[in-house]
Amino acid sequence: MENSAPDLTPITVADVLTLPELAAGAPEVVAGRSGIDRHLRWAHVVAGTGAIALLDGGELVLTTGAGWPTDPDGLAALSGALVAAGPAAVILELGAHFTSAPSPLVRACGERGIPLIVLHREVRFMQLTQRIHQRVLATQHEALAARAEVHTMLTELGLNRSPVDYVVERLSDTLAAPVVLEDSTGRVVAWAARDRDPEHVLAAWARPGDAALPVEAEQVFVEAQGRRFGRLVALPGPEHPAGRRTVLELGAFALALGTLADTSGEAWLRLSSKQLFDTLLSGRYRRDTELTTQLTAAGLPIADRVVLGATLRGTSDFGAHDSLERAVLETALRRAVAPEGRVILVPEDAASDGGSRVTLLALLSFPINDPRVAVSVGEVPPPLAVRLARELDMLLPSTTPGAWRAHLGLGAAGHGVRSLITSLERVRAAGRLRPAAGTGRVTVQIAERQALAYLVRGLSATPEVQEYVAHTLGPVIAHDAAAGPGHSGDLLDVLRAYLDHPTNRSLAAQRARLSRSVFYQRLALIEELLDVDLADGTTIATLAVALLARTDA
Repeated sequence: MENSAPDLTPITVADVLTLPELAAGAPEVVAGRSGIDRHLRWAHVVAGTGAIALLDGGELVLTTGAGWPTDPDGLAALSGALVAAGPAAVILELGAHFTSAPSPLVRACGERGIPLIVLHREVRFMQLTQRIHQRVLATQHEALAARAEVHTMLTELGLNRSPVDYVVERLSDTLAAPVVLEDSTGRVVAWAARDRDPEHVLAAWARPGDAALPVEAEQVFVEAQGRRFGRLVALPGPEHPAGRRTVLELGAFALALGTLADTSGEAWLRLSSKQLFDTLLSGRYRRDTELTTQLTAAGLPIADRVVLGATLRGTSDFGAHDSLERAVLETALRRAVAPEGRVILVPEDAASDGGSRVTLLALLSFPINDPRVAVSVGEVPPPLAVRLARELDMLLPSTTPGAWRAHLGLGAAGHGVRSLITSLERVRAAGRLRPAAGTGRVTVQIAERQALAYLVRGLSATPEVQEYVAHTLGPVIAHDAAAGPGHSGDLLDVLRAYLDHPTNRSLAAQRARLSRSVFYQRLALIEELLDVDLADGTTIATLAVALLARTDA
């Protein structure tokens, strides 16, 4: 049985040529064949010359040539006026007034790419226009219905303050095309595509100096209260009944509603960072080049750069709300890295289920010869820590307690995304170690100078290592946990101070804040509990590794 359902795609000149009503007239395209795919907005039967001025453009003009001039100059003027009105195509029925297409009209249509179709047999124009109008109206009705449906969906997403990445995902599904949201600086905030291939979708953002957006891409700005927050881009895809640009504009409106509660744009920044860290730490990428593309598009260049992972956390009481402490740490690190360096930050609790109360994970990228990534020696703090301390001095509230410090953990610097991943994973696994250097309000642990600590901490989560810790330190831990006379609860601290300075017990006692006599008594008790000789080198190494491996340290 023949399917009578109407075709609701926009009607083109090529579609009109297939209609039975037109085919009956033996149509022949004599000019402008390159415009055969032009869309029709309407169809008009035009007689004489006066109706030409009433055309708006995009119409299919049907005429027999009645009332047209026959002299060359008159035909040239009429042809020029007709094509200047921008019709989708011109159909001329031969017979009563013209036996062939006038050469001025053929020439004018050919120059403008407007199809000129002649009919060699008579056609009922009324039936043809009725059929075309049915198709046009059906398409317009579908467009209105589709627009209403998309408008309702995206307005609800905006009013519900739906997550930005979810709005972008729905836009991509609706348009059946990749959609990218960038912030006001051109960094990618969120993107969605059916094939999830970042190397294809984000090419223009990963290589901004070399790649441009495809001509067919639609772009609209996300604006609210006179401020431009970013741009939505839909890459090439199929037509949508409501219009691709219309759908994108409605999506921008939904995103703009969400920005009203976040005029700083911080929510977009946090979203972009969280997605990247989730991708990196969970291994949800197929190739290193995929991750490199995403990081570069988000504003962290990898190629021809020095990259490393880092942690930053506050120690001791900050004297204010956690959110202020985190804001100070974030701002200080961003300023310390700027302007040549780049950083992506995320709170530890946003990257995993655990973590410190105020701990930041960071991905850092610097030019090859940037002095801030130079390796320092001895107790000299690295240049990045010095810069961070200076920025903190300008940001910290005057009420910040004197004991508070910012503890910076620096992973090993390297080149390429694989080095970056390894650096972040190791500095994150190491947690907070005893500082290798310090400057101002900043203490620093440095992977290159604390290699054993980073190695042990990286292995500490395994059951075998924790069994080793329990076996090696168990009696001391149990003694510290007990209560009553003779149980001071500080044996582990005493042991740690001693292992930091095994050849200078006086300095170790000073670091433990105990008198030498009391300190020596504690050491004797530790030797008795563990049945070891703390002067033995193997014993010192064994206990040092066990202390480093404690996951609850």
